[in-house]
Amino acid sequence: MSLGQQLHPHLPFLRRYARALTGSQTHGDAYVRAALEAIVAAPEEFPSDVDPRLGLYRTFHAIWSSSHLEDVPLTVDCDREAIAQARLARLTPLPRQALLLTALEGFTVDDVAYLIDMDSTDVEGLVEEALSEIEAQTRAKVLIIEDEPIIAMDIETIVRDLGHDVTAIAVTAEDAVREALADRPGLVLADIQLADDSSGIDAVKDILAEFAVPVIFITAFPERLLTGERPEPTFLITKPFQRSTVKAAISQALFFDQATAPV
Repeated sequence: MSLGQQLHPHLPFLRRYARALTGSQTHGDAYVRAALEAIVAAPEEFPSDVDPRLGLYRTFHAIWSSSHLEDVPLTVDCDREAIAQARLARLTPLPRQALLLTALEGFTVDDVAYLIDMDSTDVEGLVEEALSEIEAQTRAKVLIIEDEPIIAMDIETIVRDLGHDVTAIAVTAEDAVREALADRPGLVLADIQLADDSSGIDAVKDILAEFAVPVIFITAFPERLLTGERPEPTFLITKPFQRSTVKAAISQALFFDQATAPV
């Protein structure tokens, strides 16, 4: 099998990676083209002691690190991919590489160390740095709608541990709407059944009538929202909940939120 045949199946994934790395399909494709031209011009220099996919990405990185074209700023709209691309484009280059190569491309830490010519420990540090940068981008004010004091305190601890601020803890629908209008949150965590038999669903509906905000429902009654008769929430956590589940939902909801997307 020729070198071209070995590399061909990996090219669509390299193009995807290049687009995420540069923040631009045009520039990403230009880097991929330059890498392929370098391989065609000097096939004897292509790494022969590693898997062809590793050699391809290694060649690409050699081209990318020596060129550094200006990335094209992305226009952020409501499309989830555009928001994700904009966030990734804001990361500093090395952490962005490490995160994308591990999370998007599925390379091991040792593979990434080879690709970007660094120690494995340094690669792990770069991934952590990238995640911290994303957390800083998505920092938000959070409104908690929950009438059980112990649960509310637990949720508040989770929110603050992630670096977010809590604007208020509301125990009724009326309180929730008032607090939301007084200090607009960037995220709402809502129970359904509230203290005075009011509804967290109604509270969220009234809040969303005033402004757009991502909502995560945390409830012991998920069947009230999963009826199939109306639009269902993107994020729904069932009580009793795992702290890791709440953390993951918060990070995911804010990562794709247009309000905090870089422009």
